[in-house]
Amino acid sequence: MTSEPATVAPQGTHGCARCGASTTLDRGLCEDCNPLGLRDVASSQVHGTAFVGVLVAVVLLAVFARVAVSGVGPFPASVSGVQPSGAGLEVSMTVTNSGTAAGQTRCRLSDPSGRGLGGSALMLSPRIEPGETVTFSTQVAEFGSAPIALAIECSQP
Repeated sequence: MTSEPATVAPQGTHGCARCGASTTLDRGLCEDCNPLGLRDVASSQVHGTAFVGVLVAVVLLAVFARVAVSGVGPFPASVSGVQPSGAGLEVSMTVTNSGTAAGQTRCRLSDPSGRGLGGSALMLSPRIEPGETVTFSTQVAEFGSAPIALAIECSQP
């Protein structure tokens, strides 16, 4: 009986995570980059660290956003005039910043007789200092060109 030499299946390789040299699949670093053969970090540790980093960044952004808009508003508002203008209406609005910090607000004009079914127009107010009242106007085409009573609501950021 002749014995055949045992064949060893070739082992897969990939590039070293640090230098790119070829190393076995069960190792992350080659012999040159890890001469002591220290154990590699588990992939769950790497992914967990990345997840915690993203979570911390989101929390920091939320805190920064909250601090940036604290003291802005509320913004009581009223429509001070509605006039026809071309194919739409010229609407004058008066907005007050009742807060302790300067800021802008987004205002929504709507037709109160539409009970929420009619159109609405959104606009951004100019910057309003704390305690200041500003009157500004804008042209809107959502309500046609015949003057009508409009409701306004300005929200806090």
